[in-house]
This record gives sequence, structure tokens and C-alpha cells, in this order.
Amino acid sequence: MPRIIPIFPLEVVLLPGAPLPLHIFEPRYKEMIGECLERKTVFGVVRAKEKEIAAIGCTAEILEVTKKYPDGRLDILTLGQERFEIQEVLHDRAFLQADISLLPDTLEQPSAEDIFRLLELYKQLLTAAGVQGEIPANRTQLSFFIAGSLPLELDFKQGLLGTASEEERTGVLISYLEELLPNLRRNVQAHKTAGGNGHVH
Repeated sequence: MPRIIPIFPLEVVLLPGAPLPLHIFEPRYKEMIGECLERKTVFGVVRAKEKEIAAIGCTAEILEVTKKYPDGRLDILTLGQERFEIQEVLHDRAFLQADISLLPDTLEQPSAEDIFRLLELYKQLLTAAGVQGEIPANRTQLSFFIAGSLPLELDFKQGLLGTASEEERTGVLISYLEELLPNLRRNVQAHKTAGGNGHVH
């Protein structure tokens, strides 16, 4: 992969293995995505926050163009691939580019007990929220899959993206979900109570 890639600042945190649908409408990004499609190359998604961009982002592969509009706008589906760190931001094109270095994971893996605990918390969270969710068969980078499928705080997701081992990410995510789950259950219960004039059916 080239060290210099196009950069797309967004108010999202893309995680490896997570899908990200995008609507491309600005001329500079239509140009950028057009080049990526022609060359079959990735671009980088970095979190934009208060006119700054995060130093650590994730490469995005374009899986498909889901819709083309007559005026050149595009709907695309992308998938998060690899973590990277920006070494230098380049401003010589209409869109931002960056000199990056990839951030491969370290080898430490979570225990079977931690994987089981994380999956149980994920199932409980989906049940409490009343939504259907996919339980992944592939346990590689499970932390990214689960965090990427949930509407978690962007600061938390950014921190997770910067964490270099699956073992550490799993531990951090377990703690986060253990704290989140009781709050979610209370909110759901309060919503049911409010909807039933104080009576839970």
C-alpha cells in the first residue's frame, strides 16, 4: 500500500472490519473517490473534531458503488481495513492527503474466558435494546466488530482504535459494556413505564 493516501475527515470513527456507507457529494471528494475507484486503492477515514483531525485513522476499501446520480454524486459502501497513524498532512490537492504508517496489532490475544464474557455482554446488550444483531463466527478482532456495530461514544471508539492489542481492547470493551448495560436497562424500563402511564405491562 502506498504511504501517501487520500484522507476523508468525518465525524465518525471507522474501525477495522466495520462497514461504512457514504454519500459523496462535494466536488473534491467526488474527485478523490473517482481516483480510488479507478486505481482500486483505499483512502483513510479520520475523525474530524473542532477543525482538527485525529492522528490515528483507519483505511477504507470501497466495496461497491450502490448508486450513481446524474449530477455525479455517489453512494458507496466501504469497509474498514487497517489502523494507521498520520505522519504528515499534505495540502497540495483539492482533498487532503497524508503520509501514513500502518499500525499492525501486537500478538497478545484475549483469553477464552474474556471472549466468552464479551460475547455474553454483546448478546445481553442487543436483547436489552430489542434489536437483532449478528454474532460473528470469526473471532479475529472481535472487539472491533462489536464496537463497530454499536452506537458507542466517539471518544471511546477513537481510544479503542488507538489500542494496539486485541487482548487490551477486549478488556477495555468488557469494562465499558459492563457499565453501559445497567444504564441501558434502566432507560428501557423508564421508557416502558412512561409509555404505560406509570404501569409496566
